Amino acid sequence: MTSGLALADTITLSGRNRTGTELILATKPFTVDDPVKSWWYILSTTALWLAVIAGTLWIPYLAAKLALSVLSGLLLLRLFVIYHDQQHNAILPNSKLAEWMMRGFGILALSPSSIWRSSHNHHHNHNSKIKGSHIGSFPIMTKEHYLKASKSARLIYLFMRHPLTILFGYLFVFLHGMCLRPFVMKPRQHLDCLLALLVHGGIAAALIYFFGWQMWLLVQVIPHFITYAIGSYLFYAQHNFPDVAFYDKAGWTYERAALDSSSYMKTSKLMAWFSANIGYHHIHHLNARIPFYRLPEVLKAMPELQKPKVTTLSPRDILRCLRLKVWDTELQRMVPLPSSTR
Repeated sequence: MTSGLALADTITLSGRNRTGTELILATKPFTVDDPVKSWWYILSTTALWLAVIAGTLWIPYLAAKLALSVLSGLLLLRLFVIYHDQQHNAILPNSKLAEWMMRGFGILALSPSSIWRSSHNHHHNHNSKIKGSHIGSFPIMTKEHYLKASKSARLIYLFMRHPLTILFGYLFVFLHGMCLRPFVMKPRQHLDCLLALLVHGGIAAALIYFFGWQMWLLVQVIPHFITYAIGSYLFYAQHNFPDVAFYDKAGWTYERAALDSSSYMKTSKLMAWFSANIGYHHIHHLNARIPFYRLPEVLKAMPELQKPKVTTLSPRDILRCLRLKVWDTELQRMVPLPSSTR
């Protein structure tokens, strides 16, 4: 399905080509976790998040409450990516305490471990495949498949990739996609999804009862909206960008999927901190066992990873990514919808 040489096949070092296996082996020294550092990042971020929530509840000034509400959403985003790292066993892989703490956070963050691990591991193992990549990710149709699809199939496909669906990731991606739907489909396997919904509803009820609906909006709704709008877009754009490549079974390899189908999201240092370096996504997909705080180290140490496919959070790049709808097998790229079907 793809033509030409893939990036992963053309990387050279010391005058010779490096294979994908060699690349992965070269990242192995960076998979060593520093437990002290990992615990510091978990506990310090959690403490900041809880302090910000307390400030939102008790500081009397509305402008300060709104600012803290936004900050709470950004800190929740950082905690979510740290949780994502722990679920990959990239940090604290042998700590039962960390496992149970992160399982609890997954319930609070509407991403219970049972569905997150199964769907996200599937995503890593099937990233950039035309068939099978929809589980744990945004679906991909070829242009030919889309033109032949029924009207209802097209509507569902476009809804799942729609900018408003991404913007309202809190409702569509997490409350529904990560909690309600998995529980309804496989209730015994995903009891923690039901627990997540009950806990989330219980927190909402408690906030409204004790503090009023305004505090519910400021403490729960706005922060979660911000976290999951940004998180949903980051996840979308890191695999749906103008230079992305998709493969059939014959052309797919794990290394190609990492380097040709996962972007490097260039952000400010502040945004990199709030997103816990998830922008180094091509490296993360090459080896998901690398702790998030070591990803910049890998980029600096391995010249062959320093020319990734790049996107940013600029309005221009966001628009370019959101316009992409289907994979054109002739052009070998993602394209907007054909004008006749809009």
